[in-house]
Amino acid sequence: MMHRILVVDDEPDITALVAYHLAKAGFRVSTASTGPDALKAASDERPDIVILDLMLPGISGYDVLEELRKREETRDVGVILLTARREETDRIRGLSLGADDYLTKPFSPQELALRVRGLLRRLASPPVTAGSTLTAGPIAIDRSAHRATVGGQEVALTATEYKLLLTLVERRGRVQTRPQLLETVWEAQPDIQTRTVDMHVQRLRTKLGDAGRLIETVRGFGYRFRSGERGARAR
Repeated sequence: MMHRILVVDDEPDITALVAYHLAKAGFRVSTASTGPDALKAASDERPDIVILDLMLPGISGYDVLEELRKREETRDVGVILLTARREETDRIRGLSLGADDYLTKPFSPQELALRVRGLLRRLASPPVTAGSTLTAGPIAIDRSAHRATVGGQEVALTATEYKLLLTLVERRGRVQTRPQLLETVWEAQPDIQTRTVDMHVQRLRTKLGDAGRLIETVRGFGYRFRSGERGARAR
């Protein structure tokens, strides 16, 4: 199946460069140059991934991202922010709003294609297998359906948040360093943007509510999913 990518940028040269390299990599690419056009295209075309600039006319990339995450039809779309804004505050805001990845300009088209492929792997549902439900305290993870519930209520997680939770629960009781999580969840090199992990953990805890306390911070190392509280088991 040819995956569909929506590229949103108001600079024609950047849009053409990204679209060319992604099409060359085998993706079906469409483009938009404003915030309103991006939201309409995302709703009409249902892309697998949106590559989104932050500085857009009409509606900012932040507002587009927030709206994508609110709408039922685009809630689960993958989002990679591609922007000239390099400040940590911009990265934190973007990740807090639910972006799956953040890449700054100037960028390598080859790296962008690799990040797209990595995100597509996170978005892909695994095959249904025996013992596909993993439970830990009030949290239940259905690995065959890519969904998680807390106390029986489904939690709306992005693909990256889901894989982060799954990784922590599967490795419960063991400290996971930030570089380990980057390699497993983001498939990134260990020295790239460890702050990304912190922001996703913070957002994941918020979504899990009281169950978020099961994700412990191990100062100076990383994170650990608490192994107690009725244990964790697959079934």
